[in-house]
Amino acid sequence: MSIPTPHITAEEGAFARTVLMPGDPLRSKFIAEHYLENAVLVNNTRGVQGYTGLYHGKRVSVMASGMGIPSIGIYSHELFSEYGVENIIRIGTAGMLNQSLKVRDIVIGMSAYTNSNYGAQFGFSGHLAPCCSYKLLSQAMEAAAKLGLNPVPGPLYSSDTFYDTRTGSAKILQGLGVLAVEMEAAGLYLEAATLGKNALSICTISDNPFTGESLSAEDRQNTFTHMMEIALEIA
Repeated sequence: MSIPTPHITAEEGAFARTVLMPGDPLRSKFIAEHYLENAVLVNNTRGVQGYTGLYHGKRVSVMASGMGIPSIGIYSHELFSEYGVENIIRIGTAGMLNQSLKVRDIVIGMSAYTNSNYGAQFGFSGHLAPCCSYKLLSQAMEAAAKLGLNPVPGPLYSSDTFYDTRTGSAKILQGLGVLAVEMEAAGLYLEAATLGKNALSICTISDNPFTGESLSAEDRQNTFTHMMEIALEIA
């Protein structure tokens, strides 16, 4: 592989060492416009917007991942392996499994259970539950405390199926202490582990699969600023 990659057409050196990675390209645009100084659009292939700018004098990039493990696997792999990125911080949404949480609470994925077969490519025949970077996790918890925020660290569930109405997985994982369900963290953590990089997933609770409570698409795009600020502080 070389630069540009099959999915990223940015120039060499276009990305900072740390990339914030929302799923939604419009959330990437929102962060660039509201938080970064002198932000430059460095990638727009397939509408997956990537920007690089300054946050309090630090060079930071933000680029969308799309939805699901295969998508974040592609973008994180190309950023880590070809563009010299060292840290990727996913900032996304999740559905609460732990019913002590509330909508808009922030959870941080210490590990990621998954029903995906993505890990099979790495040659291990057992079941993988990859972990985040402890360095990024500890920095995120410290940054959150300074911001007056109280994120909850714990395991996430990265599901390949959004409309999972048949398996009962949510109820089973709830009983195993999993905090929330999302669709990307496990793939990101596996790519970081195999390439010797750092990754963290910070998610805001957007809905409750058990009660049907949920926030609008516009809310998810534009109002989950606390998790963005935690990620920017440690970028």
